[in-house]
Amino acid sequence: MTAGGVSGARWVLHVDLDQFIAAVEVLRRPELAGKPIIVGGRGDPTERAVVSTASYEARAFGVGSGMPLRVAARKVPGAVILPVDQEAYLAASETVMATLRAQPGATVQVLGWDEAFVGIETEDPEAYARQVQAAVLERTQLHCSVGIGDTLVRAKVATGFGKPAGVFRLTRENWLDVMGSRPTRELWGVGTRVSARLAKLGINTVAELAASDPQALVPEFGPRMGPWYAQLGRGDGASVVDDTPWVARGHSRETTFQQDLTDPSQVEDAVRELAAHVLEDVMAEGRPVVGLTLKVRYAPFLTTTQGKKIPETFDRNEILARALDLAAGIEAGRPIRLLGLRAEMAMPDDARKGHTPTRGGW
Repeated sequence: MTAGGVSGARWVLHVDLDQFIAAVEVLRRPELAGKPIIVGGRGDPTERAVVSTASYEARAFGVGSGMPLRVAARKVPGAVILPVDQEAYLAASETVMATLRAQPGATVQVLGWDEAFVGIETEDPEAYARQVQAAVLERTQLHCSVGIGDTLVRAKVATGFGKPAGVFRLTRENWLDVMGSRPTRELWGVGTRVSARLAKLGINTVAELAASDPQALVPEFGPRMGPWYAQLGRGDGASVVDDTPWVARGHSRETTFQQDLTDPSQVEDAVRELAAHVLEDVMAEGRPVVGLTLKVRYAPFLTTTQGKKIPETFDRNEILARALDLAAGIEAGRPIRLLGLRAEMAMPDDARKGHTPTRGGW
């Protein structure tokens, strides 16, 4: 590839920033470089909160995203624990995405704060990937790993083999050589629960899933997801990066209570407050609400969700009434440590189809 050249075969790159949130914090506080950093909540491990991210040094002690902050602090007594600063991470993310869009011939599909697909045409995808890494590093001082693939799935999975700050290629030619003997839970979009259901069918490895009859998975997973999991085992799927702006299906808010809620009036007040915040987000979108989901985490840590579709409405009172209907299903007298409310909105006709990575048929 010539410098800045874009001719050649079509490839998908998956660009993933390394330990993004922790790396942003280190940029702001260089003295933290090399130390175990845990970011979560308000940075106070005595409060109820979960880990948003951890530096590689903290991960070496077994700390991971979603872990209670109190538990993480016990695992790493000398860790630096910092509060979440969403505005700082969003600003850094926007600079990274602008840098990706500025690359020659790049089509960019943003997946989140710290990752994106980049569609390119080039004869040397590794050289292009290194060019992307250099551009991001120069502009932001952040390192990223790049997966190269002939489908979105293969590019996404490849990135894990490139971390940290490396480049790795996965294509139809080497997919089974690299992934075949690995457990299905290592596939993007599978995870522990689905892999356990696959194991019940005698499917334990990626190679076994790739060789499975898609229709044989339908009784367990349904007519859409069954064939899709078989496709995932082969690494197949979409190969074209779609830069149609992402449109949120819904907005959600949740609150972790420092003291368990035990009184029904407390629960109702909390649901009303959540609904007010969610409605602010929804009304700013200008799209009607078509569904609600209530998340309840009972003490000590059992989480349940209950959702229902509702007729399209902008009526705040109607939405609140439906949210309170869901809250009526909460087990009486059982202490509650977290409540969350999600409002799903009607999607515009021109929204990207299948934009949820693990459920979009990729």
